[in-house]
Amino acid sequence: MSIPEQRSGPEKTSRPEKASPALDRAIDSAIAERRIVGAVVTVLKDGEMVYRRAAGLADREAGRPMEASLVFRLASLTKPVVTAAAMHFVETGAIRLSDPVTATLPDFRPALADGSRPVITLEHLLTHTSGLGYGFIEGPEGAYRRLGISDGLDLVDFDLYENIRRLGEAPLAFAPGSAWRYSLGIDVIGAVLERVAGAPLQEIVAKHVTGPLGMADTGFLARAPERLVKPYLDGTPEPEAMRDGSTTGNAIFSPSRALSPSAYPSGGAGMIGTADDMLRFFEAMRTDGGGILKPETLADMRRDRIGASAQSDGPGWGFGLGWAVLADPAADASPQAPGTLQWGGAYGHNWFIDPANGLTVLTLTNTALEGMWGQFKTDIRKAAYADFVGTLAA
Repeated sequence: MSIPEQRSGPEKTSRPEKASPALDRAIDSAIAERRIVGAVVTVLKDGEMVYRRAAGLADREAGRPMEASLVFRLASLTKPVVTAAAMHFVETGAIRLSDPVTATLPDFRPALADGSRPVITLEHLLTHTSGLGYGFIEGPEGAYRRLGISDGLDLVDFDLYENIRRLGEAPLAFAPGSAWRYSLGIDVIGAVLERVAGAPLQEIVAKHVTGPLGMADTGFLARAPERLVKPYLDGTPEPEAMRDGSTTGNAIFSPSRALSPSAYPSGGAGMIGTADDMLRFFEAMRTDGGGILKPETLADMRRDRIGASAQSDGPGWGFGLGWAVLADPAADASPQAPGTLQWGGAYGHNWFIDPANGLTVLTLTNTALEGMWGQFKTDIRKAAYADFVGTLAA
C-alpha cells in the first residue's frame, strides 16, 4: 500500500483523494455541533487511498489545526497489534492457543465466586472469554477499583506484573469459555509474550509487527511530544480538555502516560501512532498478513469464534482474535458484509475492515468517547458505503 503525501487546502485541512460528499457532511456536522474537536478520516478501497481528510483542531486552545501526520494515543487499537505479535509466536510453536496461562505465569490463578480456580487458556485471553474484565466496566464500586487494578489508560506507580498480581485477586465473572466480556486479557498476553521472548513487550512488537510493516511512528512511548494530538472528553456545550485523572464512562485517563518512560507497556491500551501507520497494519490484516503472519494464520484470526449472540460490538457481532467479527449484518442494520472486522479505541477512534468489499476505514479523533461509539461512528460508516460501495445502511 502506498500512502500519499498529505495535501493541504487553504484552511490547512487535507483534502480528500476523491470527492465524498457524505463523508464531508458527517465530519463537518460533528465538528460544527461540537461533538468532536478534530479528526483524521481515511478510506482505502482495494488498497488504494480514495479518501483522506484531516479536519478540525488538534489543539483547540492553541488553535492548532488537525494534520494527518500527527500522533494519537491509540488506546484499544493497541489490541490487534499485540494480538498479531502473539500469533507470530503461535506460528513458531513457542506458544499454543490451548496453553494454560499458568504455563508461563504460574501465579496467575484467579478464582470464581465459589473459590475454584479454573484453567484459563491463551485463547480465552485473546477472545475475551476468560472471565476477566475491566475496571471501567465494573465502575467505582467494583473489585477492580478496590484492588487498584489499572485499565492501562491511567498512569500508575507500579509495573505490569504488579497489575497482573492484583488482577489475579479479582473474582472471575464467569467460567472461562462460557461467555464474553471485554477484558484486560491482552495485557496478560503481553506479560506472557515477555516471558516467552525474554524481552520487553515494546521490543517484541517492534521486532515482529511495527518494524517489518514500516510503522515508524507507532510504539509505547511518544518520542516527539510536539506531534501528539491533544485529547478531549465529551462535554456540554463542547468537549472538555482531558487531564490526568479525567474520567468518562467510568474510564480513568492519564494523557501523560504516553510521555512516561516508566509507564508499563499495556498490551490492551498503551500504544501511540499515526493514521498512516495503522493503515499499513490494517491493510496487512485485510490482505495476506503483510509478511508478518502467514495467510492461514490471518484466516484463523478473522474467523468468528464465539457467535453473534456475544454482541461484542453490538447486535450481530461475534469475536475473532484481535477484533469483533460481523456475523449477522441485519441485526446491526449494517451495510457491512459478513466477516467484517471492527473495533475502536477509548480516546475516540473507530476502524473496520470489510474484506468482501475491499474496504478499510479508519477514523481517529481526539474526542472520547464520541469518536469511538457515538453518532459519529455510525455516520462515518453510512457515508463510506454510500460514496465508495454504493450501499446504504438501513
